Amino acid sequence: MTREVSALLKKALELPAEARAALAGSLLESLDDTVDESVEEEWSKEIARRIDELDSGKVKPIPWAEARRQISAILHGR
Repeated sequence: MTREVSALLKKALELPAEARAALAGSLLESLDDTVDESVEEEWSKEIARRIDELDSGKVKPIPWAEARRQISAILHGR
């Protein structure tokens, strides 16, 4: 990693979480040079389905810290 990239990363890590997530998404999108419209359509349907589940109360969101703890427990067999 060059000094310039390291400095940029250091600055990016100082951003609030929401801004870091947006930046990460933009960077990932910049690597994708082709768009499969059928995949995009299916993702849109899946997103709408999940939003409906949240709005209807069918599923309950949990904080990221709790999700991370649960994932860690699964991965480490606890």
